[in-house]
This record gives sequence, C-alpha cells and structure tokens, in this order.
Amino acid sequence: MQKLNRRQVLKAGGTLGAVGAVSPLVMAAKSDAATKDDMKSMKRVRQTLVAPPFAPAYDQNYSGSPKIVEVELTVHEEKRVIDDDGTEINALSYNGSIPGPLMICHEGDYIELTLKNPASNEMDHNIDFHASTGALGGGGLTLVEPGQQVVLRWKATKPGTYIYHCAPGGVMIPYYVVSGMSGAVMVLPRNGLRDRAGKRLSYDRVYYVGEQDFYVPRDEEGNYKTYETHAAAMEDTFAVMATLTPSHVVLNGKVGALTGDGAMKAKVGESVLIIHSQANRDSRPHLIGGHGDYVWEAGSFADPPEEGLETWFIRGGSAGAALYTFLQPGVYAYLSHNLIEAVQLGALAHFVVDGKWDNDLMTQVSKPGPIPA
Repeated sequence: MQKLNRRQVLKAGGTLGAVGAVSPLVMAAKSDAATKDDMKSMKRVRQTLVAPPFAPAYDQNYSGSPKIVEVELTVHEEKRVIDDDGTEINALSYNGSIPGPLMICHEGDYIELTLKNPASNEMDHNIDFHASTGALGGGGLTLVEPGQQVVLRWKATKPGTYIYHCAPGGVMIPYYVVSGMSGAVMVLPRNGLRDRAGKRLSYDRVYYVGEQDFYVPRDEEGNYKTYETHAAAMEDTFAVMATLTPSHVVLNGKVGALTGDGAMKAKVGESVLIIHSQANRDSRPHLIGGHGDYVWEAGSFADPPEEGLETWFIRGGSAGAALYTFLQPGVYAYLSHNLIEAVQLGALAHFVVDGKWDNDLMTQVSKPGPIPA
C-alpha cells in the first residue's frame, strides 16, 4: 500500500510550518535510576479498554497507593458510514471507535500507554493527552510510523475529565481530529467526587458521549463524495473545513449511534455520570426531561460542581462531566441544544430508563380533547 508522504500533505493542506511537525524529544525521554526503582515496586493494573459509551472496569474508590494503569491503543485507518443515507468517510480512530475509548485512573496514578500503528496504515500518528504534563501532552514522544509502536508513561496529577487526540503537527492536527481521532481520560480524585459542601458523591453507571464534527465534501449536485484514500480526499476536505461549517455533528461516531438498540440504559433511582467531550467545537449538552444535578462544566474535579443546570457548556478541546439521578421512567433525549445540530446534523442520543412513574413529579390531568364551547 502506498503511504501518505510529505509532498501529498503539502499539496492537500499547505505548509506544516505554521505549527511545526512534531519531533521526538530525546532528553525528555530519559529517566533516572531512582524513578525506575520506584516503578518496579508499584502495582500494575491492566485496563481493558472498551468502545464508548461504555467505561472500562475500574474501582470508584482509591486503593490507597498510586498504581500504573496499563492501556493499549491501536490506530485504525478505515472507511466508515456516518449516517443512515450511507455517507462514507475515510475515518481515523483509536481502537476502531469514534470517539476513542475512555481511560480511567485516580489522581497520582500513572497511565502507561502502548500505541500501535499497524504496517497496513498509510499515515504517521501520535497522541496528545490534555491530562498530562510535558512534551506536547506526549505528542512529542509518541510519533509512530506505520509498522511501529511506542510506550509512553505519564502521571495523572490533576483530577478531572480530559480529551486526548492525535496531533502530528501543522495542518494535519485538525484533519486528524475531524476524522475521528480523539477520546477521553477521567482522573478521579483520591477522596472521591464531592458537592459544594464537601459531601461525597457516588454514581451507579458512567457513560462516555463523544461529540464529533465531520466535514464531508459534496459534488456539483449536492451529493456527498467518496474517496479511495486520505490523500485523494484531503484537498476537498480541507476546503470544507475552512468554511468552519460541518456536514455532520454526531454523538459516538454516527447519526443515531446512541438511539434505538444503542440507547444508554438506566433505572429510576440510579445516578448516572455522563462524560461529554468535543475535541474541536463548542457544545451545549442538555437532557430533555432531566437536569445536571452536579456539573463539572470545565471538567476539573478539583473545583466544586455547579448544581441543577438545565444546559451546560463544553468548550471545544475539552471534556466535562454531569451527574444526574433519574426520577422517572421513559425515553430521555440527550442532545446538543444547538437544536439545528441535534435535529438536522445528528447530535442526538437517548437514555432509556426503566422504573415506576411518579405522578407527584408529573401527571396528565386531562387527555387531549375538544376545547369546551
């Protein structure tokens, strides 16, 4: 398979010099003997990552000592259908899901990532963890060509929710992100989530919703175009990206991915933590028929949550969290309250909640009927 070379990138999107291609930071990669000795005695936990909206197995409670959480991501370059009309894109992803899998650890833990770029791929890849410190979020130490892998370890010093994404340099950074290469990390505080008064908060389920904007070119008749390779698609895709107007805004990679059989499940009385990320654009999550009981809008668990929000704001390039206890059964729409994006572009999901209806919270006093004379 022909690999995507630098000349093709320059032709498609312009110069790489605006941001600069990432090069490995050799000095930052060195470690001293004392650090290695500390790591030898530290407990290691293998975290098996799963496709969103689900979370990997983990313990909400801190174990009492820091650990090394081992995770693995494999880069996928593949065609993907993103709506019910069969619109197809050349997607980029971590582990084959858009968004990439959620990783979970506690404050003070280490994430040790093995990043694999199979030889069958065309492009170089890396990863920038917004939760980490140094070397462009790890981007400077993880650039791998097709057929290579790299191992990166970083310390989770700041509790909260954060995105990660591919950032190989220059104009390719937004191209990789809007092609699907982002995910999230949740770093739980050692003393657990707390409300404004310091009371401990817990939850029964956690779901990860990754909002994704796509920029699919159209032909002269307005139909979405398809391309055999990324190299063939880039020039047209960059032109659509320059308009800042997405063709699709979806939750978890495809229109309707979190509705029907893919809807998120809960029961009346359960508290659900919703992590919502957007790696490129601002978003306004809203739960129709519910609320954000506790909302960490900017993602920082070190800060007290806002309480009782109807709609919250997720900044482009970040992840936030909202905790809600479901009080009524039924289907709840979870969407971006830019309603045009939700209804026309696809940013809509469902929660299906089982349980007993509470007439005190809502009741239909009379059924629809003729207006009395």
